[in-house]
Amino acid sequence: MSVNSLPFARPSKIICVGRNYVDHAKELGNEVPKAPLLFLKAPSALVGPGEAIVLPGASQQVEYEGEIGVVVGTRLRQASPEEAERGIRGFVPANDVTARDLQKSDGQWSRAKGFDTFCPVGASVVEGQDWRTLEIVCRVNGVEKQRGNAGQMVFGIPTLLSYISNIMTLEPGDLVLTGTPAGVGPLNPGDVVEVEIPGVGTLSNPVVAESR
Repeated sequence: MSVNSLPFARPSKIICVGRNYVDHAKELGNEVPKAPLLFLKAPSALVGPGEAIVLPGASQQVEYEGEIGVVVGTRLRQASPEEAERGIRGFVPANDVTARDLQKSDGQWSRAKGFDTFCPVGASVVEGQDWRTLEIVCRVNGVEKQRGNAGQMVFGIPTLLSYISNIMTLEPGDLVLTGTPAGVGPLNPGDVVEVEIPGVGTLSNPVVAESR
């Protein structure tokens, strides 16, 4: 499925949250942040189910990060957590693909997170789910690598949306990636990576090397 057929293929922005699971922060040797740690991914990084994640020649260590994606349904500006929760349209499985070596070397994350194909997302937005019940599972070649749930987040989803909306206005269709649990690891050409939110859907993408 082409990203052009996704229901939010043209978000004004993709806002991501780093280190929002304690175990993931620890596995990379990082402190748990005292406030949400935000960064942006380029909308041009979006791909849909079945489309390839392309490993760029500039990186030798590209990793998967399975995440719960939140699609914004109403304009949120300086929203309270309660207002933010009411502004959720629905949820999608997402993969915050990351060039880990570039993340470490650059000192900021735009290049490491922003390559084309580095934001696979599910095919449809599932509405009416209670965010508190959501789980996230990531598999590579059928082997489970990550499993977590929204209750383990350092900052819950309404808190995240409220926090973001007090910095930048969230517009309908914007996508928020809410952090990844422990278990991140490398992707190699020929792999197939799956991100599942039970009750929401499964996202599957093959992995290929950049053609030269």
